[in-house]
Amino acid sequence: MTKQFIDRILATDAGLGPLALRIPIGLIFAAHGAQKLFGLFGGYGLEGTGQFFGSVGLNPGYLMAFLAGAAEFFGGLALIVGLLVRPAAASLAFAMLVAIFAVHWSKGFFAGAGGYEYALALFAASVSLLISGAGRYSVDRAVTSPGGSAFGSAGGASLHGAR
Repeated sequence: MTKQFIDRILATDAGLGPLALRIPIGLIFAAHGAQKLFGLFGGYGLEGTGQFFGSVGLNPGYLMAFLAGAAEFFGGLALIVGLLVRPAAASLAFAMLVAIFAVHWSKGFFAGAGGYEYALALFAASVSLLISGAGRYSVDRAVTSPGGSAFGSAGGASLHGAR
């Protein structure tokens, strides 16, 4: 890969807006991934999630559970720290599309009935981050900014001059 390609993936001119999405959406995805992978927070782990995935036609269930759990867990962590946000957001958006059409679509819109409302909101947040990038306070910005700091040229975390 060329440096230009990597810089293009990581580059972000966005202000503070993406930070307001990255942290809560990253926490949500990481927690859901931990449910699938490790059985934390009341989840069923790979075995139980794999059985469920197989029952809805996502076969092989165990592999699909691993892929979805890894995308959610590691993608969520990436959003939180602002590292490789565009690739993470792309994988999370794809995972939500699969969830919407494989599991939730037939149940209608509202989440209370098992519908796709919640997955659609997570999809929209992921697409927003895919478009905007990580934003001002992120590892991506630190790597690509001329000064090499996500916190501006002075190195402080001041919000003065933030967009």
